[in-house]
Amino acid sequence: MSYTTYFENAQLASRNFVVSGDIINQILNDLAAEALAQTDYLLTENQKDLDRMDPNNPNYDRLQLTAARIRDIANDIVNVAGLENPLGNILSEKTMPNGLHISKVSVPLGVVGVIYEARPNVTFDVFTLCFKTGNVCILKGGSDAAFSNQAAINVIHKVLNRHSINVNVATLLPKEREAAEALMQAVGYVDVIIPRGSQGLINSVRQNSKVPVIETGAGIVHVYFDQSGDLKIGRDIVFNSKTRRVSVCNALDCFIIHSARLPDLPELTGPLASSGVEIFADERSYQVLQNNYPAHLLHQAGKQHFGTEFLSMKMAIKTVDDFEQALEHIAIHSSKHSEAIVAEEPAVIAGFLNRVDAAAVYVNAATSFTDGAQFGLGAEIGISTQKLHARGPMGLHELTSYKWLIRGNGQIRA
Repeated sequence: MSYTTYFENAQLASRNFVVSGDIINQILNDLAAEALAQTDYLLTENQKDLDRMDPNNPNYDRLQLTAARIRDIANDIVNVAGLENPLGNILSEKTMPNGLHISKVSVPLGVVGVIYEARPNVTFDVFTLCFKTGNVCILKGGSDAAFSNQAAINVIHKVLNRHSINVNVATLLPKEREAAEALMQAVGYVDVIIPRGSQGLINSVRQNSKVPVIETGAGIVHVYFDQSGDLKIGRDIVFNSKTRRVSVCNALDCFIIHSARLPDLPELTGPLASSGVEIFADERSYQVLQNNYPAHLLHQAGKQHFGTEFLSMKMAIKTVDDFEQALEHIAIHSSKHSEAIVAEEPAVIAGFLNRVDAAAVYVNAATSFTDGAQFGLGAEIGISTQKLHARGPMGLHELTSYKWLIRGNGQIRA
């Protein structure tokens, strides 16, 4: 089948997408149950992909499915089914002096293309969110997850066939690179493309796509420990933000510490050693940790370690002398994904919230919460780091646009 045929079939499915909200929810609940029933099948196919990847590759954890992760996928599908559907919401309305009634109503984006790397859960997440909002999805997964993605789409299509729904509402393109290139050129067929993956993938899509792009950027994440920070809160936040799951975009990459609190650095970083976290410390923090952190895990930082998304058990430490230096370091190195402060001083907290430019800005909480499900969105199609259309975790509302509906009774313009 030619790529154009895939796109034409998806566009036709989009034009004819007329499924009631109740039926959509029924299908999604059925899909959750089917995913659980097909756990062995999904794990078997996933293992074929895992067998081809080095376990030391940071993508290995993203690629891996487990029975627990499949249960989480099913739970997310059920959660999305239970959410209110934003389609048809009247965002504003008014009657003009000439009698025209004008309303602004939410509608689907249309055909949504998603290009992603080795994360097979994305196949389920994207379909679920798109189907709930009346969108058709065209998926281009990475070749590393070819078996896993095909298994997921097979489960989805099985449920769609069971309910007599056109399976072209969810299309998985072939694994070849040319499929992604064709998708990025599919003007007139695809309404928007959302890349999910490394900064390299995102840059490639942004630079080469003729279809509008919503960037879901890489996460270069900082936690700033202020002079007024609580020691226990800081220790717990650093540990959770760094170690909970290192291969995801909300994981901590650089810990910034006020120089007045350097004596507390051994306690702040102590728990990290038990997880084998390698630290790349600037000169002042290195001197403090030299005899207080395992030598084989402690290194002196170079310029290359700041502004790096590690996606592994590694992180940098930067020492600053005041709040302004912390803000400057974040502004220079941030990817505008998630940034956090540990502080008790109200003026410092207010300054951080108002001045840090990121999709998610935290006070005394771990950056690991930047997640659609944790934000009450059920699941996410990605975390947008741009400012147009959507920012932060993208759920149901972010998969809609709007149109104006104008009702009259014969008015003409003079």
